[in-house]
Formats: sequence, C-alpha cells, structure tokens
Amino acid sequence: MLRGGARLFQLRDKRSSDEELAPIARSLRELCDDYGAKLIINDRLELAKNAHGVHIGQADETLEKALQTLGKAAIIGVSCYGDLNRAVAAQKRGASYVSFGACFRSVTKPNAAIVDGNIFERAKKTLQIPICAIGGITTKNAPELLRRGVDMLAVVSDLWRRDDWQKTAETFAASLAMKS
Repeated sequence: MLRGGARLFQLRDKRSSDEELAPIARSLRELCDDYGAKLIINDRLELAKNAHGVHIGQADETLEKALQTLGKAAIIGVSCYGDLNRAVAAQKRGASYVSFGACFRSVTKPNAAIVDGNIFERAKKTLQIPICAIGGITTKNAPELLRRGVDMLAVVSDLWRRDDWQKTAETFAASLAMKS
C-alpha cells in the first residue's frame, strides 16, 4: 500500500493492548518513514506517541488532551460523522483534519449511519483544514467523493480484500492526484 502511494496509514485495533501494539506501531512508523508516509493511531493517545498522530472519535480522548499529549506538530484527526458543527469546532480547537462518514455501506462498520453526500460541499465552503471521507469507499465511488471536495480517502475493505494492494493503492493515489 505504501509502495502504491498511501500517504497516511492508520493502525486501528480495538482488541489488543497498547503493550501488544507498541512494537507493531514502532515498526509501522519506521516503514512509513521509509516511504514518506505518516502513521496515525486510532483512539489511543499513549500508543500514538510512537506515531505521527492520532485519530479520535466521539467517545475517545478529547482533542485538547491529544494536543497536550502529542504536541502541536502531531497530526490529529477528528471523526465528525455527519456533523458540520463538530467539524467547525474541531478546526477551531486545532484539528489537523476532520472526517465524515460513513459515505456508503461498509463491511467494517455495517451499522454506521450514512451521511448526506452534500456534507462535503458544505464542509469545503466552511473549513480550511483537509476533509476526509470514510465508510464503504471503493475505487469505483472514490471519484464521486473527490468531485464533492474531499481531500482524503479512508479506505479499509477495498484495499485489504484485494489481491494486489499496491495496484489498488496506486488507483486511489492516481484519483487523488487528478483532483490536485
């Protein structure tokens, strides 16, 4: 995936302990550094000290605590679901980027509410930080999201379920490059 152009790689594991994940996070950080990518840890501030940043959701640590723990140089993403007001507040408090989703039905979060696709146009007019789309994103539906103003794509199943991760990552990277 990194060879294919992934620039942010998120480690998300809800089951393992920080102690179990720490050596994995350190190895992933080195690998990301080798490819000029950034490692983001989902939900776990202490573990994120081994990475370039953290992504936090509604039930996770606060943005202020993330900034205090990791410093202003860290990448801190905030899940905003379909809530533009949450995104505006996150930007004001120092978020590096915000995410909206689920955009489509997702295998990884089958019960997630689908956001109104117009959220991206509204967010683009309102926010100055990057906007990430998440949830059910594929190489087929990614161009639609990019046309709506999305800056980043969070992809899980469409990468991991493919035989050729590098080629799939290249396809996503090419879509993002055409947007620029």
